[in-house]
Amino acid sequence: MQVIFEDNHIIAVNKSCGEIVQDDETGDLTLLDIVKDYLKKKYSKPGNVYLGLPHRLDRPTSGVVLLAKTEKALVRLNKMFQTRDTIKKTYWAVVDNRPPKLEDKLEHFLVKNQEKNRSVAFKNPRSDGKYASLTYRYVVSSNRYHLLEIELHTGRHHQIRVQLSQINLHIKGDVKYGFPRENDDKGIHLHARKIEFEHPVKKEQITIVADPPNDVLWNEFLNLLRNNRLSPAYQA
Repeated sequence: MQVIFEDNHIIAVNKSCGEIVQDDETGDLTLLDIVKDYLKKKYSKPGNVYLGLPHRLDRPTSGVVLLAKTEKALVRLNKMFQTRDTIKKTYWAVVDNRPPKLEDKLEHFLVKNQEKNRSVAFKNPRSDGKYASLTYRYVVSSNRYHLLEIELHTGRHHQIRVQLSQINLHIKGDVKYGFPRENDDKGIHLHARKIEFEHPVKKEQITIVADPPNDVLWNEFLNLLRNNRLSPAYQA
């Protein structure tokens, strides 16, 4: 666990692939428990530590997870994530195909299959479907893969993964949504890169950025970005 922001009201950590945010049927140690233990030891707190979870990331996904250290902060963050008026989440995704457009907005209606723990996307409204919207932008390509930057407008189950698969873009390692093989660490190349929001108590603008995992492919893309070898569209 890597702490990337902390004050009296909130704490943000850079979640690793494979870490589970909160309890599920596996019974594995959760990120919530790890952060609570960190706070308990750092501040020598007796008894239970309060920590609220206003949002989640899928287990195979990496990146920014924001948590509330006070009830006041949690109530306000919950409202932000529900309305998305004053919060912006940016993801990076490494996909197998170059996108059909350099930039586009995707809109679908998602139906979750609880038994298979996956979602199905439909273009037309359905009574059992939830509206899902995102905007992607092509960034740069390596020899075999392509980096996209994604802004979520809604927060649905497996939203980025299933919506990209609808335009034949499969996130590296995501066998559930069409990539042919798993990554060695069982994670996927989907990373919650940045979160921008109004501080729930101080009311100042906060931007938190998380570095992607330290692996060969992510490092290759970081080097391409640092060396400014970007597509004309991204430079614009």
